[in-house]
Amino acid sequence: MRNKILIVDDVELNRDILSDMLEEDYDILTAADGRQAITIMNSEIENIAVVLLDLVMPEVDGFYVLNIMKERNWMKDIPVVIISGDATVEVETRALKFGVNDFIHKPFNVNIVRQRVKNITDLYNYRKQIEERFNTQTDILEKTNILLRRQAYELHQNNARIIDILGTVVESRNLESGEHIHRVKGYTHLLALEYMRLYPDEGMTKHRAKLIASASSLHDVGKIAIPDSILLKPGRFSPDEFAIMTAHTSKGAAIVKEMSDIWDEEYGTACYEICLYHHERWDGKGYPMHKKGDEIPLSAQLVSLADVYDALVSERCYKDAFSPEQAYEMIVGGECGQFNPKIIECFKNLKDEFENFDAENYSLEEENEDLPDYMSQLF
Repeated sequence: MRNKILIVDDVELNRDILSDMLEEDYDILTAADGRQAITIMNSEIENIAVVLLDLVMPEVDGFYVLNIMKERNWMKDIPVVIISGDATVEVETRALKFGVNDFIHKPFNVNIVRQRVKNITDLYNYRKQIEERFNTQTDILEKTNILLRRQAYELHQNNARIIDILGTVVESRNLESGEHIHRVKGYTHLLALEYMRLYPDEGMTKHRAKLIASASSLHDVGKIAIPDSILLKPGRFSPDEFAIMTAHTSKGAAIVKEMSDIWDEEYGTACYEICLYHHERWDGKGYPMHKKGDEIPLSAQLVSLADVYDALVSERCYKDAFSPEQAYEMIVGGECGQFNPKIIECFKNLKDEFENFDAENYSLEEENEDLPDYMSQLF
């Protein structure tokens, strides 16, 4: 606790008078000039409750002290009361600009001196208590915020695992390895990041790119409701079978909608859009709703191209795999339906990345710069 008062005055009688007035309640430190005052403050800075400072002193005056205290940020914790005999308005105004707290004029009245010093110390002690409480509350809030962000991160990770598991279950029914969803996720992420680079004014961000890529794992979740006799049929579908097969989009959207309470709105919306619209085409010749152009959400447009590319270069029960070069030419040439020209431009720029893509060693976290700022505090 601060319990010392520093009296700075070149007149010894003034120092003695003030000391006699205050020594009953405080330990007294005295200095005859500004230089001595600074020396004392250097060693007693944590113990001084108030500085009583004369402005007019030979050699090193009170303004020198005020200037040093302000430079060293001492006035934040130590109030200064100016003691003066005949200071002008201009001098007092100059002192106020330094942030002094009060003035006591000579001759000194014992009651006024004691009360003003008490008022100042009480005020500063109260302010200190408020600051300490505020800092304590701030620390609690920061720790709570870190905990909440950790929980949010863990929830996001758990949701991503659930989505990957659901996607893998669907792929296993399709007699395909779960690598399809990982490849589509990676292709989607590459396309989204390239879209962000080429079209910076269209709202794509690294966070959004990662979110869409993660949500892409559920693009075919509706196939879980399609009978094996249709899902695994090696030949062409009849019109009725095709109608059932195309319903996997709306069935997937319905499944995602039922699960909406396990993730945030942005994530759930992306999953829903991707499930419902990833078979739509730019010219309106897709399904199930024949959306065209920008009526199709960008998330679904990105996943659509990624899904088609992987389907082309993968062996299926009804087809052999095309080479990456063949798949590239088919997509760019419009043989797989029309895609957004902007996404085609992204695809062209990523030709080599798609051809050499390694799903086993690709991670969405590698391109993400949003998480690391606070992750070191979480674990």
